[in-house]
Amino acid sequence: NLHQVYWENGAQITSPHDKEIIKCIEECVEPWNGSWNENLVDTSPLRQDPLKKICDCYMEDLKKICYHRELNMQTNLKFVHTSFHGVGHDYVQLAFKAFGFQPPIPVPEQKDPDPDFSTVKCPNPEEGESVLELSLRLAEKENAKVVVATDPDADRLAVAEQQENGCWKVFTGNELAALFGWWMFSCWKENCSQDADVKNVYMLATTVSSKILRAIALKEGFHFEETLPGFKWIGSRVKNLLDNGKEVLFAFEESIGFMCGTSVLDKDGVSAAVVIAEMAAYLESKNLTLAQKLIEIYETYGYHISKTSYFLCYDPPTIKRIFEKLRNFDAPQSYPKFCGIYNILHVRDITTGYDSSQPSKKSVLPVSKSSQMITFTFQNGCVATLRTSGTEPKIKYYAEMCALPERSDRTVLEEELQKLIEALIQNFLEPDQNGLIWRSA
Repeated sequence: NLHQVYWENGAQITSPHDKEIIKCIEECVEPWNGSWNENLVDTSPLRQDPLKKICDCYMEDLKKICYHRELNMQTNLKFVHTSFHGVGHDYVQLAFKAFGFQPPIPVPEQKDPDPDFSTVKCPNPEEGESVLELSLRLAEKENAKVVVATDPDADRLAVAEQQENGCWKVFTGNELAALFGWWMFSCWKENCSQDADVKNVYMLATTVSSKILRAIALKEGFHFEETLPGFKWIGSRVKNLLDNGKEVLFAFEESIGFMCGTSVLDKDGVSAAVVIAEMAAYLESKNLTLAQKLIEIYETYGYHISKTSYFLCYDPPTIKRIFEKLRNFDAPQSYPKFCGIYNILHVRDITTGYDSSQPSKKSVLPVSKSSQMITFTFQNGCVATLRTSGTEPKIKYYAEMCALPERSDRTVLEEELQKLIEALIQNFLEPDQNGLIWRSA
């Protein structure tokens, strides 16, 4: 079970607050005398239930990022929603109502909380079509073209869209971010005041996520920033930007976590679900699908094709040895200059604070000595990161081919990315020699 702790700024805690809280807990491990009194909550003057008030305020706030209410009220587009046996159902229903939509069709077997997650092998919508089976079949039956899936605690969102050939496209987190980034900026541009300054506008992403927002920012003139992996870093940085008079439109992490607007300084599947619904309804009025718009975005700003996966490794010394070898590749304190045939332009090591692309050779992102993370920028436009998981025995890799708009042959780019990933695995991770277990298909 996961407990998320938030600071007074409304974002998840970062260091040093986490360490100080743990210190306080360790100083007082004995339970209070009345701790096991189940009736204490009924009589305590401290008790209050703010849920309805917060929910009402949240739904009202949500209307700030609703730009086409009339269109939403008139659309014939149908949506299916699954809450994956979690808590999302009621809130997604209310969010659609706040935007003027008819309610999305719920997947009845997955609508209510169920700690056993009895209809899915894995209650994670990130797993794609295999776990969306009930949603997709219901959508086909109801003639709904778009499925939105919130994970059990409703902070992440998966989206599937039926294509002309009847097949379903399940969008990756990075693809959805391209759509959200385009949408949030387009809506800002259409609705901003005459004296609004695009240089005051920001979007953010974690450093292992797609660089598509960077490409959009370069062309449109707004600011793009990266943070360390994890929404706690995004939330804290967004609060800092807001306090300094900046306007933040959107932020994301590739593992289908999205923040549309700044009412919630965290990833939020509920607001993301209704924003993607409004986007789909708007595009349908222009005779476009989400998938078609995604291609337009890539053709305008450059294709960004990414692949993420992992290896299992249950031996911490092996993991440490793999990363230490990369830091002492051809000689002591020398990072690799090539990966197979691929020339490396820059190396950034978050664990040690090194970044060869900076004049000072120091990383702009904070040093994170508790985990391993090295990023390689290649001459061919690919960016690849190797990092350890904070919670599981995994070595993850994230690779993305960032092409200029004139390089529009997707097949060629995909082949090049795949070859580079193979070189990365064989030259840097060496799974056979290191006894790494490949991710099961």
